[in-house]
Amino acid sequence: MLPLRSHLKRAPPQKILCRFCAMMGKLQSKLKHSTYKYSRPDAIIEERIQATAFQEYSPAHSDTVSVVAALNSDLCVSGGKDKTVVAYNWKTGNVVKRFRGHEHDITKIACLHKSNQFFSASRDRMVMMWDLHGSSQPRQQFSGHAMVVTGLAVSPDSSQLCTGSRDNSLLLWDVGTGQCVERASVSRNLVTHLCWVPREPYVLQTSEDKTIRLWDSRGLQVAHIFPAKQHIQTYCEVSEDGHRCLSCSNGFGGEGCEATLWDLRQTRNRMCEYKGHFQTVASCVFLPSALALKPIIATSSHDCKVKIWDQDTGACLLTLSLDGSGPLTSLAIGDTISLLCASFHRGIHLLQVDRSPTLGLREVAVF
Repeated sequence: MLPLRSHLKRAPPQKILCRFCAMMGKLQSKLKHSTYKYSRPDAIIEERIQATAFQEYSPAHSDTVSVVAALNSDLCVSGGKDKTVVAYNWKTGNVVKRFRGHEHDITKIACLHKSNQFFSASRDRMVMMWDLHGSSQPRQQFSGHAMVVTGLAVSPDSSQLCTGSRDNSLLLWDVGTGQCVERASVSRNLVTHLCWVPREPYVLQTSEDKTIRLWDSRGLQVAHIFPAKQHIQTYCEVSEDGHRCLSCSNGFGGEGCEATLWDLRQTRNRMCEYKGHFQTVASCVFLPSALALKPIIATSSHDCKVKIWDQDTGACLLTLSLDGSGPLTSLAIGDTISLLCASFHRGIHLLQVDRSPTLGLREVAVF
């Protein structure tokens, strides 16, 4: 048997060059192109490869980004494993401010409506309130949970904050005083996410016990429990009109891995399911009505894909694959055409929805 070095010498230079070019071609393809599938009205699935030429901005974080939320049409707030909360201008690609105070990973972010203030939750069991134009120290601290805080929701009038945890409890806080005013606990109710229903005293909550609960903040009592799903519910979102809500399921290999649309009005029935992801769906959003002639929603998953769906029929309109991103952890609306998507390995992706001639989605920057 010939030594390796001798064997390599026998390889023709042209063959070595061809192999090298093929490797570089694959690398360039991963870096410069995104693949997405488009479902035509005739149900034929088309795969399109599109040059992205996205910009690489200064990174917001040094490790996995677990959550991103829009503060206004220019700024987002994010948090992750590096224990920092970052305000970032995603239009210019600049860090505006870093906030340090948590001792462990950031799990959730919630922004006050039309304000420069926001909240962060962490695995250190603390919730902190920050002011973009104030000190780099927290303006307020909320301590009351026995385990990691996994839910944050701010009331429409910004006077109350609801927090949830893996300790099975929900706490209601007075934002002004920082005092806990209500506490509720339900056995096996490991909270995964919270969101407040617009213009209503209700808080929607997903749980590891596979249920979605609607809480009345007046006394913090369960007002309704939706029919249990087959898999853990990871996230929830409420439409701007407060009439519908979305929830997401965990899963693997296509089992579970769906989003579900629910009616929040009198019937409170399941309205539609969105199936097509192959791993846990971590986030979902209602997209602005100006983007399409019909209502559409977006989901992000641990399968590295963002999908856009027809809200009414459940049809997948397109899929954008963010290769190399690792699991996608959080999705937020930046402005009327932009989405912010947090990931394990590549920070935050700035995506843009194209409205003409057909609906499209492309990556324009990463930070």
